[in-house]
Amino acid sequence: MIFIVVKFTVRPEYADGWLDLVADFTAATRAEPGNVFFEWSRSVDDPHVYVLTEGFRNDAAEAHVTSDHFKAAMAAFPKAIATTPQIINVTIPGDGWSEMAELKPS
Repeated sequence: MIFIVVKFTVRPEYADGWLDLVADFTAATRAEPGNVFFEWSRSVDDPHVYVLTEGFRNDAAEAHVTSDHFKAAMAAFPKAIATTPQIINVTIPGDGWSEMAELKPS
């Protein structure tokens, strides 16, 4: 699986509306056949930072970055970001989330 984490620092005027701005991109990406997960989180330390956690089957990354919705997002996002996003992109074994061994609900 291709595992990607991207940290976006957005301009203050876009911080509260970021999830609306990325909604179409998010829905289209989640609908891709090779998408395993595509999840946004907002930093608890900095309200201008959003973190995107993505998982794709190994053969799906090229289709994602060449899709029309990816190209549209890359054209729309620059106006809203304050810095160049930071990324971690690695290939890992497995095909999704595993359960944490050290913690279970009581």
